[in-house]
Amino acid sequence: MLKQHLQFKLSQKLSPQQIQLMKLIQLPTQAFEQRLKQELEENPALESGKAESESMDDDYEDSYDDSPDHETISTDEINIDDYLSDDEIPDYRTRANNYSSDDEDKSIPYAAGISFNQHLLNQLNTIYLDDEEWSIAEFLVGSVDESGYIRRPLSDIVDDLAFTQNVYVEERKIESVLKVVQRLDPPGVGARSLDECLLIQLKRKEKRPAIELAIAILEKSFEQFTKKHYAKLIQKHHIGEEELKEAIGEIEKLNPKPGGSYAGNNRIVEHIVPDFSIRIVEGELELTLNGRNAPELHVSKEYNNMLQGYKDSKNKTKSQKDTVLFIKQKLDAAKWFIDAIKQRQQTLFVTMSAIMNYQKEYFMTGDERKLRPMILKDIADEIDMDVSTVSRVANSKYVDTPYGTKLIKEFFSESMKNEQGEDVSTREIKKILETVIGDEEKKKPLTDDKLAKMLKDRGYPIARRTVAKYREQLGIPVARLRKQI
Repeated sequence: MLKQHLQFKLSQKLSPQQIQLMKLIQLPTQAFEQRLKQELEENPALESGKAESESMDDDYEDSYDDSPDHETISTDEINIDDYLSDDEIPDYRTRANNYSSDDEDKSIPYAAGISFNQHLLNQLNTIYLDDEEWSIAEFLVGSVDESGYIRRPLSDIVDDLAFTQNVYVEERKIESVLKVVQRLDPPGVGARSLDECLLIQLKRKEKRPAIELAIAILEKSFEQFTKKHYAKLIQKHHIGEEELKEAIGEIEKLNPKPGGSYAGNNRIVEHIVPDFSIRIVEGELELTLNGRNAPELHVSKEYNNMLQGYKDSKNKTKSQKDTVLFIKQKLDAAKWFIDAIKQRQQTLFVTMSAIMNYQKEYFMTGDERKLRPMILKDIADEIDMDVSTVSRVANSKYVDTPYGTKLIKEFFSESMKNEQGEDVSTREIKKILETVIGDEEKKKPLTDDKLAKMLKDRGYPIARRTVAKYREQLGIPVARLRKQI
């Protein structure tokens, strides 16, 4: 039996232009500058800087077509006058009204570095090795991860050398070459475990009692050391508390991740360029958008003249018609890009302004305990925008405040109720938790149960498991690992 039925489905698709706009909004200042540079290089109809004429034409008609099929457009359908003005070509200035060329534009350069592996290979070049040893050493350096460790078993490296390099050696040969790699800088590189990493660093230091004791502890009592069983260490090594304290002090000075200390660790290192600035002026908050987000752009006057020439010509050849189609596409793209930047500026400024006003008490004082509970929807509702748009601004932008440069998403936090039934920010609770742990007696750190009780006494009734979650989010270890002698 054949059945017929109608099914209605409501769907919404974003146009390519809307998708591009969302991507523009998401870009932080430095990435936006690169995107702007790319657009200027690819579209000759778009120019930066001030136009020759400062005149503006409010009646300038935007006739670009959203249709992706530009090839089907006929030149007869193009109204050239839509692209021409009685005045000089309009200057589509996109400068923010809260920024002028006289304002201070602090630019922080970014530094590029060679890769970590190349840094190690450069050092290998200064050490004499025969061909076989060099092949092994080069392979070992290539196996060093971002933390500076070689995590793979040497037996696997034996097989890999045979299959990929046609180098057939025994494990003890690789072990001897590994000792050479472990002499490279930074100290500790090429280690296969944390204890080996720390021992490599200690053995490079000048010998004295504290260093020798630290080496003995790592070689013979590493598990007891990591678990901070200090009484057992004192008994096993026949030492006093002060001697143990001095030895542990030497170990704590070491770098557990030698690869992480190298600036050129497989990436370009960029300093943050704030997208916004908040200042307190005469007792009021003042928000400014980084001027590098507000470039001066205009449509090329030369392209305008080319259209004028096409309009004035009596005999329009096929070549001229092809040219005017090309010009139209470039002008459409230029006008859209200028308009998109304007929308980007407005979205950034409106969103950050709402966040600033929502968290006014914090920005006036710098006290993180004054941060109100705030989720993306709070700001989205305030400015009548989509939550995803607010997320794009918050997740990738920084604001320069009187209290340092902050990632905007850090101002967002969930809420919970205190004993008075008031909504308080989880950020506020974390700050109090951090302070309590910072003030604890280091010989007897507070357990999560005790921390939960202390927070409850202060008016924040939260469970022990919640305390544990917040502590982990703050990167604070459990009480046993916070113990000091």
